[in-house]
Amino acid sequence: MSSVTVENVSRQYYPLLGSSETRPVSGLVNVSMKIADGETVSVVGPSGCGKSTLLKVIAGLEPADSGRILYDKVDVTNISPQARGVGMVFQDYALYPSKEGEDNLSYYFEVRKKTEEEKQQRLKEVAELMGIGFDLLMGRQVDTLSGGEKQRVGIARCIVRDPNVFLMDEPISNLDAKLRERTRTEIKRLLKKFGITALYVTHDQQEAIFMGDRIAVMRAGQVVQFGTFDELYYSPVDLFVATLIGTPPMNVLPAEVQGQSLCIESVEMSLPLPPELVDKLPAGKLRLGVRPEGWLVNQAPTGGIPVVVTRVERLFTERAAFLGGQIGRLFVNALVALDFPAEVKQVFLTPDWTQAHFFAADSETAILTPGVPDLF
Repeated sequence: MSSVTVENVSRQYYPLLGSSETRPVSGLVNVSMKIADGETVSVVGPSGCGKSTLLKVIAGLEPADSGRILYDKVDVTNISPQARGVGMVFQDYALYPSKEGEDNLSYYFEVRKKTEEEKQQRLKEVAELMGIGFDLLMGRQVDTLSGGEKQRVGIARCIVRDPNVFLMDEPISNLDAKLRERTRTEIKRLLKKFGITALYVTHDQQEAIFMGDRIAVMRAGQVVQFGTFDELYYSPVDLFVATLIGTPPMNVLPAEVQGQSLCIESVEMSLPLPPELVDKLPAGKLRLGVRPEGWLVNQAPTGGIPVVVTRVERLFTERAAFLGGQIGRLFVNALVALDFPAEVKQVFLTPDWTQAHFFAADSETAILTPGVPDLF
């Protein structure tokens, strides 16, 4: 397998002749990242942020206007996709519907005029590695397979080529929830088993967290932050990353530092700041970010922020519940115990200051974040 290095890659799309749009649209803007040998990197972000464009440029399906792509230390920027040794899995499977599963896998050997012995040996190896029941898919027509079975064949078709890099563009988004969970577990098992260097594009943050050793968050053609889930969750570089990563999302409240207190604008009340934060926070307006688990929840008045409770959502599989409520015009979520009484109409929330995030009021830049906790 190969490591993949992306160096200052940009990609622009120019308007069609006769179009009312005259300026080019940036697909990628000076993107840089390195995927280690055998590592799986998830790429997540909103629609149109450049996730698929990045994947296509790494594969060679689209050219880079500037910058370089390296596999290990070899510059492949101007090398054709066929010569890069890339395996791709698409959202729509991209299989030959009139062929059986085995024929879809063996087509690679036929095009490259490999011997029958080489073909059969490699097909046998991959069928065994793909796990129980895969050999039964080899003799079936593709159009008789379920979505999950088609994707298994699509993955095997890539593995049979022994690719340098594995590129996946939302490969399980067409599947129902239960099958999606099972299939992503299977994909991750195979990636770990083969030690394949992989880029996994998705719009689903839970999927990105589950699949990736590290996660690249993209926005408007740029990689905003690249790191582990813990780094993105506890030390986001800005408010965009902070609110994208985490379910339910982070609560964000406009506030103002006034001496040794933090004034919450929505309810015009002040909370005393601990001395260590007074020394670190600039005076003036900012934004306070609190994740659902970062609130101290009390049913009796304790000087906390009053919240009108609108719902209590119980997650029995997680053995917890989320309380939803209003702070002025703002809606907030707080993590509470599973047995939290549904009849409670008001609670008082105080931030656990060790978990609080602070962002600039006039931009999304992080001023202060708690950092990754030391669990050991």
